Amino acid sequence: MKRLLIVNSSPRRNSVSRRLTGHYAEQWKVTNPEGRVVERDLAADPPPFVTHAWIEAVYTPSDQLSPEQKRLLAVSDILIQELLDADEIVFGVPMHNFSIPAALKAWIDLVTRRGKTFHYGATGPVGLIPSSKRVVLIVAQGGTYASGSPMDFQVPYLRHVLAFIGLTDVTVIHADRQAFAPEVAEQSVVHAIQQLSAPVASHAG
Repeated sequence: MKRLLIVNSSPRRNSVSRRLTGHYAEQWKVTNPEGRVVERDLAADPPPFVTHAWIEAVYTPSDQLSPEQKRLLAVSDILIQELLDADEIVFGVPMHNFSIPAALKAWIDLVTRRGKTFHYGATGPVGLIPSSKRVVLIVAQGGTYASGSPMDFQVPYLRHVLAFIGLTDVTVIHADRQAFAPEVAEQSVVHAIQQLSAPVASHAG
């Protein structure tokens, strides 16, 4: 059974990114009727921040973990397993102050874990999440940012950290200009919906 993991991070219930991830999920279910959609809502259930005790638990051999350390790592274990189980991963990401929401950064900190999703080899870091997994980044932005814009700390960071853990097949769908006039903002959303149809169709089956 194919599995789609949706990671939403907008605190707004009627957000553009949620609208678009919902559209993607509907289209995916049409082409994968036997598949399963798993949603991780980071705004409704925010991941905990990394602490000193958590870091100590990460660097403790698994056979020496105390019950408390196992409890501290439990959320990270669940989030990593969701990544491993998914065939495809879709992120709904609003731009917050030129970057990503705090809840998504907390999620990244918990899944970017040495020995689980990456390790250091002879030539440097190696991602451990299979690169065959497809990733779609749906990003909502108030302004408009050309590729390589020095003001965009959202997409370049996400591409980099996902590649760090092995996820290199990444498609980015922009719904920008959301702070512009309503008709301009909606036009951008419609364009994003049109773009979303191709990735779903091309990876069906």
